[in-house]
Amino acid sequence: MFTGIIEEIGVISRKSGSDLGILAKTVLEGLREGDSIAVNGVCLTVVALNADSFVVQVSPETLEKSTLGKLRPGDAVNLERAMAFGDRIGGHLVQGHVDGVGRVYSVIPQGQFSLWRFQAPMEIARYLIPKGSVAIDGISLTVVEPQGETFGVAVIPATLQRTTLRNRRPGDFVNIEADMIGKHIYHYLTRGRESALTLEFLASHGFAKR
Repeated sequence: MFTGIIEEIGVISRKSGSDLGILAKTVLEGLREGDSIAVNGVCLTVVALNADSFVVQVSPETLEKSTLGKLRPGDAVNLERAMAFGDRIGGHLVQGHVDGVGRVYSVIPQGQFSLWRFQAPMEIARYLIPKGSVAIDGISLTVVEPQGETFGVAVIPATLQRTTLRNRRPGDFVNIEADMIGKHIYHYLTRGRESALTLEFLASHGFAKR
């Protein structure tokens, strides 16, 4: 489990088969083989450690559903170690199980800040609500004005400075993970007769409008 607060930007040092070697510094502190680490928002397992880098293995399933297959040596990636029990959660609960790939739709400067819009497949966009949470390449962000397959996020200068978002341009691909709690609620509300927790059930108990 992660929080979506990026700890540092690493650099791909090598790519061989399913192995990715990543140069890093901060995240190496206390890191051990077998630990989970988020790379551009994708939860991966550390299989080897060196003085200045670590190695993770990427499965075919992960390559298919994320942007990791497009990475090349020299590319920058967002890194976050798994959270420890008792830590403060500065972002939101992020599993590192990417729902799919989206695109940067537009970037609108707003003084020191900027409004970014992303395009996501409808199977992801349906989970997004105003003021809800979303992880873009592992970065915890707040949803603004979701409209069909697009949604916005307000980005502060510190986020641009500390993450790979600063290198993204309209048209670039990004990993997207919708809020875990929202996905569970949506699932249970749309299971129909398979679940007692339906919209009709909630409406009959005064929790929702018919």
